[in-house]
Amino acid sequence: MAGHVVKSVPRQVKPILSVDTAEARRRVLNLYKAWYRQIPYICSEYYIPVSAQQGREKLRELFNKNKYVSDIRAIDMLVIKGQMELVEAMNAWKQKTHIMAYFQDTANKKPTDFLSKFFAGQE
Repeated sequence: MAGHVVKSVPRQVKPILSVDTAEARRRVLNLYKAWYRQIPYICSEYYIPVSAQQGREKLRELFNKNKYVSDIRAIDMLVIKGQMELVEAMNAWKQKTHIMAYFQDTANKKPTDFLSKFFAGQE
């Protein structure tokens, strides 16, 4: 009776939205297309100093940042968050500063050492 071998069975988790990777991929592409179509409207509605082409490049950059995520549940959560952001942007629940925050990481970094701060006029 001591010879029983316990086999570990991988735990199955309940999917959030997508059942398989193909469905998750389809949801990501649909979200990308929805954002892509709405970028000219967002640029004109919020009066941001960004062209539609620059907005689409930033969209591609943000989607490429998460392209190595392979967990279906994580992909679904990212898609849900992306849909919420799109709805908030389209309903004008965001302000111009919220939209411009997407473009902030491409801004120049602040100097950290003494001479750079001195030449920039910060110290």
